[in-house]
Amino acid sequence: MAESQETGSSEGTHAADTYPRKILEYMEGFLISKTVFSSCELGVFDVLLASERPLSAEEISQAIGASLDGTQRLLAACTGLQLLNTHQDKGRVFYSNTEQASVYLTRSSPVSLYQSIQYSSRTIYLCWHYLTDAVREGRNQYEKAFGVTSNDLFQALYRSDEEMLKFMQLMNSIWNICGKDVVTAFDLSPFKIICDLGGCSGALAKQCTSAYLECSVTIFDLPKVVHMSRKHFVTEADQRISFHEGDFFKDPLPKADLYILARILHDWTDERCIELLSRVYKACKPGGAVFLVEALLHEDGSGPVTVQLYSLNMLVQTEGKERTAAQYAALLAAVGFTDIQHRLTGKIYDAVLGHKET
Repeated sequence: MAESQETGSSEGTHAADTYPRKILEYMEGFLISKTVFSSCELGVFDVLLASERPLSAEEISQAIGASLDGTQRLLAACTGLQLLNTHQDKGRVFYSNTEQASVYLTRSSPVSLYQSIQYSSRTIYLCWHYLTDAVREGRNQYEKAFGVTSNDLFQALYRSDEEMLKFMQLMNSIWNICGKDVVTAFDLSPFKIICDLGGCSGALAKQCTSAYLECSVTIFDLPKVVHMSRKHFVTEADQRISFHEGDFFKDPLPKADLYILARILHDWTDERCIELLSRVYKACKPGGAVFLVEALLHEDGSGPVTVQLYSLNMLVQTEGKERTAAQYAALLAAVGFTDIQHRLTGKIYDAVLGHKET
């Protein structure tokens, strides 16, 4: 038996190695994504949370307005994915949320990923239908996916108020989960006046004011984004957060000690990144800094696989790409920033800090 294993290992033909388990998992990975997407869209996890007791498939199907047969199959799949628990009582099966489902898949949870999931389902998933075309052409696929020109990236991203709100809700949910880790990756307490460029919903600004009690944050974003943020996300209670309307490629930037660019540079080519960073460097006070929040590739490009897939998503959706810490450092150094460091958070997003000399 040992001899057989050794021969099979060297030739790659041992029976145990011929079943393409991993490839089959990859082929069918989209089935898992769509199961999660549809369960959230139908409100399965919300219904179970509100019930405060396990429910039968019949009760759930009635509550979500779906067929009993379809609901039973969906619940079985969610159970197999360990998103639901099952309970047996007198020969009947009842369902309840797992803890992770209640925390991350229900709309009412403060750290819900529901809106992020909806954006993935209704926008990113549709763009990825054209991944082959994106690879062939080397450009994003908004025109094919949604029939809108992609000449202006954010005109495409924000092609309607509904789509803009979905994108902002996506960013809001991500920073509610990851924001604290990135803003505390470095000690940012020396920087009292902070400008969050492309600050979107203000979720990361809130993380900053929560972590650093003496700072104030100005969110710089397009006028329509600022309007939406004021309407849906930032309230008068957030007294240390203010807004400045403008286009960061065209309009004067507010003076600040620290500029945050969170998931901004990955949208753009190196040339556009240098154009933006040059503007940041000129506006930055002496002794100030720039703080990047990005998903960092390993220096040899070998991973993490999540970031490699994000880089493909940047091809499908934007003009940019994911980069290594050294590549971001090179962009910062090219415009004059020094003492550039990076910190890994161990989660999705990492931090890069560059300084402007006094």
